[in-house]
Amino acid sequence: MATEATFTVPSDQFPLGTVFKQLPDVTVELERIIPAQDIVIPYFWVRGTVADDIEDAFTGHPGVADIRLVDSVADEYLLRVEWALEYSGVLSTLVETDIPLIKASGTNQQWTFEVRSDARSDLATFQQRCRDREIPITLTEIHALTPVETATEEALTDTQQEALVLAYQRGYFESPREVTMEEIGNELGISQQAVASRLRRGIKHILGSTLPDIEQTDR
Repeated sequence: MATEATFTVPSDQFPLGTVFKQLPDVTVELERIIPAQDIVIPYFWVRGTVADDIEDAFTGHPGVADIRLVDSVADEYLLRVEWALEYSGVLSTLVETDIPLIKASGTNQQWTFEVRSDARSDLATFQQRCRDREIPITLTEIHALTPVETATEEALTDTQQEALVLAYQRGYFESPREVTMEEIGNELGISQQAVASRLRRGIKHILGSTLPDIEQTDR
């Protein structure tokens, strides 16, 4: 089933994040990414600065092969960048796992990426490769591609959904279990007790939003 997901990385973990060292107040939004002959060439918009400062601010990162200003509209500037995909990062990992990038935006705090995959297993592969490469992504949202968000998704917090998705992917709900709460906690960077709480509350919300005649409480 087609799946959409949102994840974040710290601003300095993405090549364009170098801009925030010189221009901390700007925002950056990727407009589109076009895979072609193993090269990803995106266009992106920069807001919150002046044209003379842009190109110099984006240079100097091994993940960027070339960058140039191509257009401007009012106080927004359109740039085109050629990525150096031999640099092991989020973009090269997305390309390797054939996961299209729908949208990405960055501030001096973090980058937020929205992606779409044909199956959740593709997302699991992407997450595992990021872990193997020590790319610190945080999954904040994942859902099947449907026209309307379900009541279940609305009921879950981001942290509950992240814990439930990881537990499902790692085989926690299999019999016998293929992973422990401690191992899940190590991946999420939280304690075993926190994992137990997120799973319990998440499952409770799912039951409350899907089973009839159940009244939700905060216990």
